Amino acid sequence: MEKVMQSTPVDVQIGIESSERQEVANMLNLLLADEHVLYIKLRNYHWNVTGMFFKPLHELFEEQYTLLANEIDDIAERIRSLGYFTAGSMDELKKLSRLQETDHLKGNAEQMVKNLLADNEAIIQILRHDIDKLEKDINDVGTTDFLTALLEEHEKMAWMLRAHIA
Repeated sequence: MEKVMQSTPVDVQIGIESSERQEVANMLNLLLADEHVLYIKLRNYHWNVTGMFFKPLHELFEEQYTLLANEIDDIAERIRSLGYFTAGSMDELKKLSRLQETDHLKGNAEQMVKNLLADNEAIIQILRHDIDKLEKDINDVGTTDFLTALLEEHEKMAWMLRAHIA
């Protein structure tokens, strides 16, 4: 990923070197992109799910995209607090994301749930890797704590989805 630009000429003095803050901002920008793709996928599926489980899935997808909207804002604000700009255009977010978009799947509820579960599990694995790196290499306790809370949310989202296909 291309390095993110520092937002001000004044260095941010929070006990983390500039190069490490930039590495964390890059990590968070990738996560921001992943969360956006998952958010859009949830909105798409919310609008287009069909079948006898329409109502509970329609409501579950809405709960999850509402949660993600808040997470997305928090991730962007964390990047800004480190002194960097966030990815912001749809083109940029799509290029950065490690997740893939899908179409409406013709309302196929089972495939929607499977796709969302796979995406949440991918984000969980990414978060575990990033948390480990932050703890071992950068010692950024604030971002580690922040990502741990996101990890717990995605584990819960995955559990809810998994329960629908059990």
